[in-house]
Amino acid sequence: MSTPSGFAGRTDPIPVKSPFWNQVHGVNAALEKLLGVPTSVLRLVWVENGKTPAGGLVTYHVEAHGEPDRTHLRPAEEPKAKPNAMYRQSWAQPGGPAELVAWADAEITRTGAASQIRTWNLSSVHRLQTTDGTMWLKAVPPFCSDEGTLIEMVGAHDPTLVPDLVAAAPHRVLLRDEPGGSCWPLTPEHVESIVPRWVAVQHALAGEPRIRPTPVPMPDFGLPDTLVHGDFHPGNWRATGKIIDWSDACWGHPALDVCRLLEVAKPEHHDLIGRVWSEAWLRHRPDSEPFKALEVAQLAYQLHSAVKLQNFINNIEWSERIYHHGGVQIALRAARELAR
Repeated sequence: MSTPSGFAGRTDPIPVKSPFWNQVHGVNAALEKLLGVPTSVLRLVWVENGKTPAGGLVTYHVEAHGEPDRTHLRPAEEPKAKPNAMYRQSWAQPGGPAELVAWADAEITRTGAASQIRTWNLSSVHRLQTTDGTMWLKAVPPFCSDEGTLIEMVGAHDPTLVPDLVAAAPHRVLLRDEPGGSCWPLTPEHVESIVPRWVAVQHALAGEPRIRPTPVPMPDFGLPDTLVHGDFHPGNWRATGKIIDWSDACWGHPALDVCRLLEVAKPEHHDLIGRVWSEAWLRHRPDSEPFKALEVAQLAYQLHSAVKLQNFINNIEWSERIYHHGGVQIALRAARELAR
């Protein structure tokens, strides 16, 4: 644990409710109760007996915002920097979480302490209670897409499809809360509400790449390259009909998004998803062949996923690569099966 006076030591194991390594609100709550000061989790150091991305005994590097009760700490060495520690994100370093919150404080008036909800190599997320309601503060690495830019890009065509952007800077956003939770479990009504609206925006944005393109091409079947959300599933759809989490976005064939949706949806929803998506594209591109596109898109999707995951691994420090353990191999095996 890093403190204002230096590294202080290590706690004994502390049970927390959430098994997911990057969900750290419970970790901070338990530490504040134990040590008497608020804390921020900086990064994951080691996991024993867990299975990606949850469970086991997890060691975190934590920053104390004040001097803790050291009677609950035992001597330990500060986690040493690894050779690729240059990939560590700003929020994973002492002072990083506080800097993010200070940036948000210049835009809003908080009514309580900032709550660190999630942190890992792909994002930092805080929940902020303000005089204007609940806000979400999110930062992503430079190798991810800039969410503020994309929210504005999509919002120019359909503002009801994106969260309310309160403030933005490169690779960080402050968003107004979207009540009602996610769209899990998926229902036909969710598909029929969100998919055609997203297709309409993709049709409007089609053309030359405005962000990085996918390195994996596929036959177009009369459909244009356009903005691809990159992680298009009900967990990133809100009950209000909006789509969040744009950091995986790229420019490519729109079938990549529906493949992601099919990957997580129950089989009984597959026909509906394919039909709603295809009929939406046929309204905008009557001469296209979306049903045929879906027949071959799965191979491109798995190859795209493998490249994306390898890019994550190439740009994060060693201790946090465990979050993506086996992902590239799983995608490549799926692609090999599809290519047979």
